[in-house]
Amino acid sequence: MKSNAKSVHPSRRFSATLARALVVAGFLLGVNAFAFIPSSFFGTNANPNYVQLESWSFYDSTNWTDDDGYAPISFTNLNSSNLGNGHSLVVGTNLPAWLQYNVVENDGTTNLTLGQGTATFWFAPSWSGTNMGGTGPGEFGRLLEVGGYTPDSSFGWWSIYVDDVGCNLYFSAQTNDLSSSVTTYLTAPISWTTNYFHFVALTYSATNTALYLDGTLVTNGPGVTVYPGSDVLANGFFIGGDSNGVYQANGFFNNVTTYSTPLDAYTIQQLFGYRYWNYLIDPLNVTMMRISSAPSVPAYTPTYNVITGAGNLQWMTNTTVVTSSGVWLTNITSKTMGGGTVNVTFTIMGGTALAPYDVFANSMVGLGPNSAAWAWMGQGYTGNTYALTNLPSDTGFLILGTPQDTSGYGLTDAYEQLVLKIDPNGSQIDSYGVPYAWYAENGITPAGAATQDPDQDGLLNYQEYQYGTKPNVSEGLAIWTAANGTTVIP
Repeated sequence: MKSNAKSVHPSRRFSATLARALVVAGFLLGVNAFAFIPSSFFGTNANPNYVQLESWSFYDSTNWTDDDGYAPISFTNLNSSNLGNGHSLVVGTNLPAWLQYNVVENDGTTNLTLGQGTATFWFAPSWSGTNMGGTGPGEFGRLLEVGGYTPDSSFGWWSIYVDDVGCNLYFSAQTNDLSSSVTTYLTAPISWTTNYFHFVALTYSATNTALYLDGTLVTNGPGVTVYPGSDVLANGFFIGGDSNGVYQANGFFNNVTTYSTPLDAYTIQQLFGYRYWNYLIDPLNVTMMRISSAPSVPAYTPTYNVITGAGNLQWMTNTTVVTSSGVWLTNITSKTMGGGTVNVTFTIMGGTALAPYDVFANSMVGLGPNSAAWAWMGQGYTGNTYALTNLPSDTGFLILGTPQDTSGYGLTDAYEQLVLKIDPNGSQIDSYGVPYAWYAENGITPAGAATQDPDQDGLLNYQEYQYGTKPNVSEGLAIWTAANGTTVIP
């Protein structure tokens, strides 16, 4: 028999949940650590009128209340995990398991809309799946579901789910029109790794459906015209399984959120980028640490020893070195100083002893070639505490990078991706034959720099590189006068 959860008093939406997310993900600097996310966070391309319906952070793993304090209709055989961002819901057992919430609460609060809206959530499978085959959930695992599938469409169904081998994700629906048809609006191949969290975002309306995975649009579909009726909605919706507790997702759920309207692509990308680092910085999420702790592979003798040294980092103290398969920041403190600045201290833990880890800072989380460039703050070593002083008293984010240098030109992969915005696996030399590492070594932004002459000595940057001179120091033309009295500047 399904057990009824105890109801608790609803709390104000967002406040505690977002405060925790801000502090953990961003190492927030200054005194406003528990403020709401400003509307400017989403940028000018985002719609400021989006209405969030409800969210589930799963911090309450006893009664499974949502973030407003509303209790589920029923639940059984659920577990909680510290993987993810805070606590995660775990649905996966050989016993029937479900978590059932109201679509509409008794006071009229709407938690989910079916004809138009957005559903987002973070999910990590306890299985793996690829197009070449994998273990998968073993059944068509339900991620989010209303109603239930019937062969003759006698009931009504609305579901986001994966196939039994974990190779495809679907969004399908049925009405109760007594036909055998299922309307599948979207399908997309997936290749997911055990315990690796992915951000799933589904937008839907009468004119269009769209599926985003990890902030990127993967497929579009037709508008939603088929979905269950009000009688089915009265039975609520399920996270991680179906109404009988059989078709379980077999995985971890975190930060489930619903909206009343379709979010735009820019906002979804921003939501993904904002929370992504929450998962990366938790050392328990070892699977997700793409910038992992490792020496440079393959070993190399760099042409340029470009990015090295303490930079702006001030060494404070040394602690016991604890190594692990990941590297992370801990013991983070901030102190507001005079003149509107902040001093921040932190400790690097995990990783490999004596390996230099680059520290990067930014005022917002953003990845990819079009995001704001990160600032290189210096290199630190595991087990050491460092300080950064005179930082602006605004939101700040720190990221660690390893010594990995795929190209061997002297720039770490992390520096290339975060600061220069170039592909570590791509070309390392511009069309004039000048390595990007040479520009970085001399404090020059590579884009369009080859034909510039910052020191105004008559030699363009690519010529300075060819002759081994400094692009920011005017040596004068006399050094290029050949023995016969003619210049040899190309």
